[in-house]
This record gives sequence, C-alpha cells and structure tokens, in this order.
Amino acid sequence: MTMPAPEVTLTIADGVAEIALAAPERLNALGPDTLRQLSAAYTAAEEAGVRALVLRGEGRAFCAGRDISGVDPREDDVLGYLEGLVQPLLEQMSAFPAPTFAVAHGACLGVGLGLLIASDVVYVADGAKIGSPFAKLGATLDSGGHALFVERLGAHRTLDLIITGRLMSGAEAVAGGLFSQAFPDAEVLDRTRAAAREAASGATEAFRASKQLVRQLRDERVGLWASMSAENRAQAALCDTDDYREGFAAFQEKRPPVFSGAPAGSEPAGAGA
Repeated sequence: MTMPAPEVTLTIADGVAEIALAAPERLNALGPDTLRQLSAAYTAAEEAGVRALVLRGEGRAFCAGRDISGVDPREDDVLGYLEGLVQPLLEQMSAFPAPTFAVAHGACLGVGLGLLIASDVVYVADGAKIGSPFAKLGATLDSGGHALFVERLGAHRTLDLIITGRLMSGAEAVAGGLFSQAFPDAEVLDRTRAAAREAASGATEAFRASKQLVRQLRDERVGLWASMSAENRAQAALCDTDDYREGFAAFQEKRPPVFSGAPAGSEPAGAGA
C-alpha cells in the first residue's frame, strides 16, 4: 500500500523551523486535512523550541486559498471550515512563541492571505498576486482579509479590490503598507531564510515581548499610555533574562552579543547535571 505524500513538510536546523506547503499541483490550496497537518507542524516546531520559523509554498504559488475542487456548494459546511479549522489555525500561528516569517510568491489568496496575516514578518516576491478575486465565485474575502485591507488601505481601496477583483502585485502590496519588504522573485526565499537565521540568534524573549505588545495594540486597541505601561512591565521582566545582561555586557565591552534565547529564571544548559 502506498501512503500519500504529506501536503505539509517540516524541517528543523540550527534553531529554525521551515514549514512548506507541498501540494504545488493545486497551487497549495488548503483542504481540511492540510489545515490539520499545518497545525500539527506548528505544534511540533513549538515543542522543539525553535527560535524562528519560515513558512513557504512549493511550486508556482504560496497558497491559492481553499481547495474547493470537491466541494458541493449545496452542502458546504463553511463555518466548519472557516470557524472550526481556519481561524483556530491562524490564532495558533499568530501566538507562536518565536519570530515567524512567511515567503509570499505567486498567488496569495483567501486562506493563503490569512496565513500571511498570521505571520510576524512577510517578505513578498515582486510578482506575487494579492487581493480578492472571490466575487466570481459568489463568495467574499475571508481569513482576516477585510481587517487587513481596511486597516492598511482604507475602506475605498478595500472595496475597489473586492468589487473589481483586481490583484495587486507584491511590490504594490508592500508599497501600500500590507507587508514588510518586496524582493525579486528569485531572491525572496533566500532573503527570508537569512532573516530567520538572524532572528534565531537574537534575544528571543525580547521578540516575544514585542509580539505580545503588538497583539495588544492590534487586537485590543489599547491606547498610548496603556501600551507604554505594558512596555515598561515587559522591559522590567526582561531584566531578569540572561540575554538582557548579555546585551548590555556586549555593548559595554564593544563586542557582538551571543544570545541564548532562554526565558527569565531558566537554568543554563547543563545545570543540575
């Protein structure tokens, strides 16, 4: 009996996890089983204690969205798919306890766009295609796309994209403030991997604190002074980490820091042996 090839792969090296969507023949469109595999990959990467993560897609596209090839619209369990599988996965991805990077190339649509929204840093190929072509299906944008577009582009440009179905290039999406940086298609994966390797050697607890502060500003809409107070408490907590002390020592000794990524109160490697 031949087992089907996994549609999500996970590799870990030097503290960096790389998760790949591996169904290029359908532009990495996501069915329920693939979503479960993706969730399991994030769980395994977290349990391995990685200090950075890269998400990418095999083939011509990052992810063309939901796999609807076998969906009967008369019996479609939309809420079971979106609310039961997609949203919990995106929340899991967003809460990952180390910096996460996504490589956006080719089609990045629907749930694929949601995967980008749930990543910390998104590097985009100039030729990527981002938008909402779903009006031709009688469907609407999902997976957080409305919130992203309205926040970054405004209501008028959001509705223009949704109603016309026009797709933005990667370069246009970055110029509009949707994502971090745009690179030539042939360079974007290497650039993302390099950024992840650098993050994996950084002060992981400080990155984690900033992820939480950003989530509060985005999701709870806290004001300036409340955010500043949270920053103060986060900084005080970081004082008890080895990396905080190492960063100060390296600055004062005029040398590059060597960060362990260990949380406050953890024992150094080999302690208690």
